[in-house]
Amino acid sequence: MRICGVELTGNDAVVCLLNLENQQFNIPDCRARKISLPKEHSREDLKQFQAAFTQLMRDYKVDKIAIKGRLPKGKFAGGAVSFKLEAAIQLIADIDVVVLTSSQAKAALADNPLQIPFADTELKGFQEAAFITAYVAHQDIT
Repeated sequence: MRICGVELTGNDAVVCLLNLENQQFNIPDCRARKISLPKEHSREDLKQFQAAFTQLMRDYKVDKIAIKGRLPKGKFAGGAVSFKLEAAIQLIADIDVVVLTSSQAKAALADNPLQIPFADTELKGFQEAAFITAYVAHQDIT
């Protein structure tokens, strides 16, 4: 099963693909590390974001999208734009989308720690949260 982990930060959806095949994880190459929405965006820009994200998921045959949850209020609350991005992703047809809370991630990582250090994945540092989200989503399946 191929899962796309997503972290929403500001106007960006940072992505990381993670595939589990024959009980072994691999990180497929992906043409995009993040998909962005312009700061001064219109309805058309949001539709283009959704179309680009959908096409990326179809091109890489993603079975499930896992989004790292953000707090709706408080000091570490997600911004309004990130919630728009989340809605655009959740409304993509024919792909299962889940939002994982930080407590779910911590519990899953406590039960099944990462098999390799993140530094050994060859991913960019800003993709770490997306990678962990995809890994945690796989734990919910297996």
